[in-house]
Amino acid sequence: MNSELLKFWYKITNNKSKYLEVKHAKREQKKRATLNPEVLKTLKQFKDNIDSKTEINLSHSGHLGDLIYALPIIKELSKTKTCNLIVKVNQPYNGQYFKHPSGNIMISERSFNMLLPLLKEQSYLNSVTVYTNQTIDVDLDFFRALPISNQFHSFRWYYHLVGKQADMTLPYLDVKPHNTIKDKIVIVRTFRARNVFIDYSFLKHYDNLLFLGTKDEYEDLKQSVPNLEFYDVKDFLELAQIIKSCKFYLSNQTFAYAIAEGLKVPRLLEAYPDYPVMFPTTTNGADFYFQEHFEAYFKTMYNA
Repeated sequence: MNSELLKFWYKITNNKSKYLEVKHAKREQKKRATLNPEVLKTLKQFKDNIDSKTEINLSHSGHLGDLIYALPIIKELSKTKTCNLIVKVNQPYNGQYFKHPSGNIMISERSFNMLLPLLKEQSYLNSVTVYTNQTIDVDLDFFRALPISNQFHSFRWYYHLVGKQADMTLPYLDVKPHNTIKDKIVIVRTFRARNVFIDYSFLKHYDNLLFLGTKDEYEDLKQSVPNLEFYDVKDFLELAQIIKSCKFYLSNQTFAYAIAEGLKVPRLLEAYPDYPVMFPTTTNGADFYFQEHFEAYFKTMYNA
């Protein structure tokens, strides 16, 4: 008797344990079938390239935050390999984001040019270039093709591409502090990935608040935090330098948070209940889902 008939028989005879047993086996069989042999072949090729070469080309097409979260594993690989990062610009994104600055493009040319100065500061990147048909040894976008849920810590998406682990508690970005903007409470809050349980309006009772997101995001938050200041960074290296120099950092789950996480500055993360793929990995950071905890964490860091 096939599994569907068995499942039906156990259901109508009210044999719940056997019904669940057959259902579970069927689910496992269906999941195993999603592991396409081509996926395993590609993963093996990545490993063979890493094992056999002294210099490797790694590619990524974004989004910006996803690329930054790939840096820890590149830094780990750079301990034994010369690592070149190749960025594929203007790649379309097939999904939809609410009010994403890049629209349906994962990394635009403008975004790449903003990002390039920050990437060039990282000593473990031998070179950073735009993709022009170079040979690729590890395609870091391939995490999207794995037959597993990607709703887990973003760093680790890339660990399962190369079969290596990095220490998530260590910094993966290195920049000098900003020359003039220091000791601010740096805030970024994008329109996407907001926690609907959270309200920032209590910040109007605090000072020294500097917003580093887009002008539209700033105008939106300023409605509830009228004492908020705005600064328009010239590029993402300057963004990182200001974050490096801050008293502490606050944002929702966004590209700028990836920078704060990479620098391991004191930081607060507005956790996103629908897609919680990031959290602080050191004791000088905290994430929150609920207002009471948010206000308590903020007060503690502010008075520190």
